[in-house]
Amino acid sequence: MIKTDILIIGAGPTGLFAVFEAGLLQLKCHLIDALPQAGGQCSEIYPKKPIYDIPGFPEVLAGDLVDNLMEQIKPFQPGFTLGERAETIEKLDDGSFIVTTNKGTKHHAPVVAIAGGLGSFEPRKPLLENLEKYEDNGVAYIIKEPEVYRDKKVLIAGGGDSALDWSIFLADVAKEVTLVHRRNEFRGALDSVEKVQQLKNEGKINLITPAEVVALKGENRLEKVTVKDTSTSEETDVEVDDFIPLFGLSPKLGPISNWGLEIEKNAIKVDNTYDYQTNIPGIYAIGDVNTYPGKLKLILCGFHEATLMCQSAYQKIHPDKKYVMKYTTVGGVTGFDGSKKEAPKAVVKAID
Repeated sequence: MIKTDILIIGAGPTGLFAVFEAGLLQLKCHLIDALPQAGGQCSEIYPKKPIYDIPGFPEVLAGDLVDNLMEQIKPFQPGFTLGERAETIEKLDDGSFIVTTNKGTKHHAPVVAIAGGLGSFEPRKPLLENLEKYEDNGVAYIIKEPEVYRDKKVLIAGGGDSALDWSIFLADVAKEVTLVHRRNEFRGALDSVEKVQQLKNEGKINLITPAEVVALKGENRLEKVTVKDTSTSEETDVEVDDFIPLFGLSPKLGPISNWGLEIEKNAIKVDNTYDYQTNIPGIYAIGDVNTYPGKLKLILCGFHEATLMCQSAYQKIHPDKKYVMKYTTVGGVTGFDGSKKEAPKAVVKAID
C-alpha cells in the first residue's frame, strides 16, 4: 500500500505543478499516470510543440516545460506509479481514500486530486476513403518530431491553435507548408492567425480557405491530396509528402467516470468559488479535466487551480492548523527523506 498526503491522478503539467505547491506546505505527493512517463500530452503527443502562454517564457517547447517542472519538484521527492491507470476508488470511514490501478497497485491518501487532462484520448480523424492505408505512410495525426518534415511538402488541415501553431513552426522546417481550413475564420489565438496571414503574404505558407481535403492518392505511399473549394466545389490535386489533419482529440474520462463524480460534457464539475473540489468532499479536479462557469483550458489556469487546491487540501489534512500564506522563498528545509537541503518553502503567518 502506497501512502501519501495528496494522491494526484495525472502527471501532466498541472499535476506536476501541484506537487510543487503541496511541497511548499510540506505535503507529500504521489502521482498515477497511464502513460509510461510524466508530462502527459506535452511528453506523449507534442514534446517539440512551442507553447507561448507560460508566464516568464516567451516561448518554451512542451517537452522542455515538462523537464523544468520535473526539476522544480525534485526537492519534494514525489512518488510515481507510471504505466498504470487509476481504476477504482473507495472512501473509508475516516474520509480518506484507497485508489487501485488496473494492475492492482493500491494507494491510500486523505486527499485525491484528479489532474487527468483530457483523460484517455484519440485523434479525431477525417472521413476519407482509404485513410488507414496511408496512416504512418504519409498521414499522421500528431507531430512528435518536427525534423521528420525537414525539406518536405506538408499539408495541414484544421482551424484551431494546433493547426496554426504547427503551420507557423514548420514554415521554417518544411520545403512547403499548405494550411487548409473549411472556413475563412480560425478558432485559434488572434496573434497566431495574424502570423499565418503574414507568412502567407511572404510566400512561406499556402493558405487555402474555405476548403477541405476530400481524397487521398498514391500507390504505396501518399503522393497527392484532393482539396475541394467549398465555395465553388472546384477540386484541385496538391502534391504532398505528408498530410497532417489536426482536428483535435476525442477525450474520454475512462474509469473515473464511474466514481460517482458529477460529470458535464465529459468533464468533472467543480466548485470554482474556492478550491476546485468536486461533489465528493476530499476529491478535487484541476486542469483540463474539470469544468465550471468561465473555464479556460489553459496550462496557466491549471497552475492556478492547483495552487488553490493545495491550500484547501492542507486545511483538510491539518484541520487544527490555520495560517495565512504570505510569500515563498528559498531556505534550508528538511526533505521527505530526512535530509537537510536548500529548497523552496512557504512563509506563513500562524493564526491563534
